[in-house]
Amino acid sequence: MACQCGAVLALRTMTRNTALREPAPLPETLILPSLARKSVVLVGLMGAGKTSIGRRLAARLGLPFRDADAEIELAAGCTIPEIFARYGEPAFRDGERRVIQRLLAGDPIVLAYGGGAFMDASTRAATRRDAVSVWLRCPVSTLVRRVASRDNRPLLANGDREETLRRLTEVRNPVYAEADVIVDCGDESPDFTTNAVLESLAAWTPPRRLSVVLSSSAYDVVIGDNLLARAGALLAPVLPQKRAVVVTDKQVARLHLDTLMAGLAETGFAASSIVVDGGEASKTLETWQSVVSQLLAARVERRTAVIALGGGVVGDLAGFAAATTLRGLPFVQIPTTLLSQVDSSVGGKTGVNTAFGKNLVGAFYQPRAVLADTGTLATLPPRELRAGYAEIAKAGMIGDAGFFEWCEQNGAGVVGGDRDAQAEAIRRACAFKAAVVGDDEREEKPNDGRALLNLGHTFGHALEAEYGYDGGLLHGEGVAVGLGLAFKLSARLGHCSYEDAERVVSHIASVGMAADLRMLNRRFSAATLIAHMRRDKKMRDGALHFVLARGIGQAFTSSDVPAEAVEGLLRDEGCGV
Repeated sequence: MACQCGAVLALRTMTRNTALREPAPLPETLILPSLARKSVVLVGLMGAGKTSIGRRLAARLGLPFRDADAEIELAAGCTIPEIFARYGEPAFRDGERRVIQRLLAGDPIVLAYGGGAFMDASTRAATRRDAVSVWLRCPVSTLVRRVASRDNRPLLANGDREETLRRLTEVRNPVYAEADVIVDCGDESPDFTTNAVLESLAAWTPPRRLSVVLSSSAYDVVIGDNLLARAGALLAPVLPQKRAVVVTDKQVARLHLDTLMAGLAETGFAASSIVVDGGEASKTLETWQSVVSQLLAARVERRTAVIALGGGVVGDLAGFAAATTLRGLPFVQIPTTLLSQVDSSVGGKTGVNTAFGKNLVGAFYQPRAVLADTGTLATLPPRELRAGYAEIAKAGMIGDAGFFEWCEQNGAGVVGGDRDAQAEAIRRACAFKAAVVGDDEREEKPNDGRALLNLGHTFGHALEAEYGYDGGLLHGEGVAVGLGLAFKLSARLGHCSYEDAERVVSHIASVGMAADLRMLNRRFSAATLIAHMRRDKKMRDGALHFVLARGIGQAFTSSDVPAEAVEGLLRDEGCGV
């Protein structure tokens, strides 16, 4: 039979009817919710057992089985070695890509890829979109024994097979590691390995994803467990180079840096790290200058990524360094606190503090991706969880009364360590913020848009400044008190009911946070706090700018709040002159 490639192969792969070869489902089929009507793709080197495992897996799942190499040969009318010999590997890869895209576009199947198929970036993208990928990871010794008697492997036709397989392993394994699921296999029986694949698929939970869509860019926030260990697989598709510098602080480095570095190395990233002191005290121009100097000393290139691993301080600092080094390096946020996962990591605000106030030097600079690993929350003290929760509840207070009701029902679980509640809270809070940021990326709308996200922050930042950013009051704790004050001020001005204000204060207190100034056990001066507010970056034309509320879920901005109303509220809350 004459070999048909090129345009003929492309046509046949698009039009051939495969329905006639559908196998009947076998007994003992399984239903795995994690697949969600997606195909299962098996990747790995030649000899990994993709075909034999794939047939068994398809029978257990009640799905058709396809072998990409067999489909190519059928479409081309000749064998793969003949395609290689007559037209070369590029023609084969082009046909392979078309066959796979056609197969993945149809109903769910179990599909075994050829060894080199997953190396194609467009094929990996189609796989991520339409399938769950499983890498059958085998040692070279096993692969050598399995391919010893086979003559249809063009890449093994010349030279030492073991040496060729070792070379292919070095090149391909870092790319195979981008698969959703990795199953180690050796000399076990095909049935044993099939069961291992099924167990891995049953245990696998796809991370939650939401998109932040802006006029200038778009990126995903990925939320789930164990993301640090999978960071390389998640970041390889969105970064221009497999080289990165991780910026973190000493405490986070001790807890999470090794896991992240291993996750990056698994997919071939060359990564180094810069470790700074922890806490708000390191969010300074001096520390920023040190980070930039270390990046330049490492000879970073324009395509080298900066990865922020830590809380909001690290994210703001590393983001500002990324924005300003070489006029902009690719940037990734990996927030490790609840506060940073729902607030500072999303939206692109970066910067450092000065003696004149918080975040007064910085830039709007969007990340390429945000990885929110809920597993890192287990290492946080309860105080940090509660502080982060303030920003979650704030989202409902601003514009989603239903979400605030959800918070009233589930807030205790979020701060108490319920992993599912935490993931859902992060998703919903980030989705709300993403919608706001997408409509007002650079906070240019004076009376709505992104400015609404500052609910509670005018009061909160004033309290932080009074404490001196020394850790005595966490950002989320200041915001929590500020939320209560903002609703009390709104009620005092007649915008909302006192019942709404009491509901906000009651909920904040129910999760263990200070909900008013008296609960901070510290004396404040109303004049001093107002002076801090006047230095806040939200000042416009010399007027204080507040976010107020007409009710829960009905926030609005105002720049005409009488100073005496603010002073009167603070005095009623126990502040001195």
